[in-house]
Amino acid sequence: MKRLSEFIVKKRNIILVIAVLLLIPSAIGYARTKVNYDLLSYLPSDAESMIAQTSLSDDFELASTGMLVVEHMPDKNVAKLKEEIKQIDGVKDVLWRGDVIDLSIPKEILPKDVKEMLYSKESTLMVITFQEDTASQRTMDAIQKIKGYADKECYLGGFSAITEDTKDLMNQETPLYAITAIGLCVIVLFMGLESTIAPFVFVLGMIFPIAYNFGTNFFLGEISYITKALALVLQLGVTMDYSIFLLHRFQEEKNKCSHREEAMSNAIQATFSSITSSSITTIAGFLALCGMQLTLGKDIGIVMAKGVIFGVLSTIIILPSLLMRFDRYIVKWHHPILLKEPKMLPSFLTKHYKSIPIVFLLIFIPMSYAQAHTNVYYDLNSTMPQSFPSVIGTNKLKDQFHMTTTHFLLVDESLKNYQIKDICDQVEQLDGVYSVVSYESIIGGGIPEQLEPKAIKNILQNGGKKMILVNSTFQSATDEENEQLNKIDDIMHQYDQTAVIAGEGSLTRDLITTTDIDFKMVNMLSVAAIFIIIAITFRSLFLPIVLVASIEFAICINMGIPYFTGSTLPFIASIVIGTIQLGATVDYAILMTTRYKEELLLGNNVVNAAKEAATKSAPSIITSGLSFFAACIGVSFISKMDLIKSLCMLISRGAIISMLVILLVLPALLIVCHKLIEKTTKDWPKADLK
Repeated sequence: MKRLSEFIVKKRNIILVIAVLLLIPSAIGYARTKVNYDLLSYLPSDAESMIAQTSLSDDFELASTGMLVVEHMPDKNVAKLKEEIKQIDGVKDVLWRGDVIDLSIPKEILPKDVKEMLYSKESTLMVITFQEDTASQRTMDAIQKIKGYADKECYLGGFSAITEDTKDLMNQETPLYAITAIGLCVIVLFMGLESTIAPFVFVLGMIFPIAYNFGTNFFLGEISYITKALALVLQLGVTMDYSIFLLHRFQEEKNKCSHREEAMSNAIQATFSSITSSSITTIAGFLALCGMQLTLGKDIGIVMAKGVIFGVLSTIIILPSLLMRFDRYIVKWHHPILLKEPKMLPSFLTKHYKSIPIVFLLIFIPMSYAQAHTNVYYDLNSTMPQSFPSVIGTNKLKDQFHMTTTHFLLVDESLKNYQIKDICDQVEQLDGVYSVVSYESIIGGGIPEQLEPKAIKNILQNGGKKMILVNSTFQSATDEENEQLNKIDDIMHQYDQTAVIAGEGSLTRDLITTTDIDFKMVNMLSVAAIFIIIAITFRSLFLPIVLVASIEFAICINMGIPYFTGSTLPFIASIVIGTIQLGATVDYAILMTTRYKEELLLGNNVVNAAKEAATKSAPSIITSGLSFFAACIGVSFISKMDLIKSLCMLISRGAIISMLVILLVLPALLIVCHKLIEKTTKDWPKADLK
């Protein structure tokens, strides 16, 4: 490592030039990285709803659909509008009454279910099908053009339309997330560091790993909009402490060495060993998300693990060049540190180190229960801003056409007409079902054979399957909706064991089942990975238990608070927040424990070693924790999307809770458990309690 650090210092100018040049392909990669705004597309491919969606796309060429509510427009004008929309690139077809019966024939002759589906007082409904799936850019562009008809009192609703509005909002807000996070982070660094210039150098240094991380996402094919929105904020918060460690060590080494080059070389060596141990645990925590069945976890996990790796490499290779280039300004421009060592902490630990673990246990038990019973929601569409054009359109579908969700029942085409009718009749009797439409129900409505709607048949019969459309008044992700879907399954399977249900409701039902399993598995994987790495790092059996217990305590408090406040969290929060908080907190825990061990080696007794470790680690932990808090809390205030707002609020609160737990609880646990740590840790320094 010595030769490498000397090479980095010696070739620092060349390294900086190369680093800057690498920003060019990174920018190109970022521009070419696709963003997926459809979270349901991350369900496992073998889920029943995904199999049904594939059939819907491949057999019926209904990759995605939208519902257009047209108000106060004569039928002849609606017919013209329909033809205009059909010409939009990305639109496959537009289904309206003209596909069922000629406009010259009164609409009153339409079958009851079809009439109720297409007409409501002064409104009529078009069903628009798109060439490609909801997440594709072509579909997004088509929806954008359809929204342009809003001045004609046309309102596009449904999942595809909401997805496109989500894209528009995220494109507007993501740059604000970056500006807010960086600005607030600089303020905290300014308060925690003596140098006035260093915070700006750190931000300049963070540009490189963030740019490289976003640029290399191109090789993943696409990333989710959640990953895009949070990656910069999380990378900034999780890896900023590495920069702080390097600066502090460089300033310390300058007092020992006669040359800046030697001081930086020594600082790189010392920093590398300290940040690699903590970064490995952080990376392992993020990679645990890759074990999720919901591949959104893999998306977030890989991007964040990659971001931490780039953060470490940039701190060791690029940041030294920046610090040395701006060193004289860093030294010259300084101010009093505002975030100082907490003077009351040592005496508090001395007096209460026995009672703190008791309080720890008393809080841990109810908070564990609260964490397990915090309510979560799966219907992300219901929390979108009510000003969304798509939300307005979807509300009109609900209010005027009783179409809160639509199920697409796919059955084998070999079923007889009477069997299809039996299915429709039984489904129509279920609670929450407003209407059921099938090809057989349309033909059975008395339409003459010469007027048989072939366009309808082409849509409802394809690929060896028949489709039945079921309009439900229940909202997706609710117990009522899932129970309704289960009953529909039972009815269909009496006639066809291979029958499946496509649509948002079915996808969300599978999402609930999948994430319940994922939550337990990710928690187990992340805790196990952290435990093993800490055990290897400290060569201890009991010490990992102490550290993991402290970290899980902080996570339990954070995730248990919503239970007592009556808040409902987005489903993804229960899975990823624990991993993110674990990845951040483990750095603080390792820093505290390493310093504690160093103090023991200097001959301090256990209590004094813990006091000194807490006192000397506090500035770095407080600065890092508050930086993470500031970066996330700002985003939570400006985001209009509840999903992003909730995640950032949880992360920011978790940063504060983790900071306090590591400063107060961990030192007390280290004191109380010192005998067990001594006996189960190789080469652990022995010391008296007092």
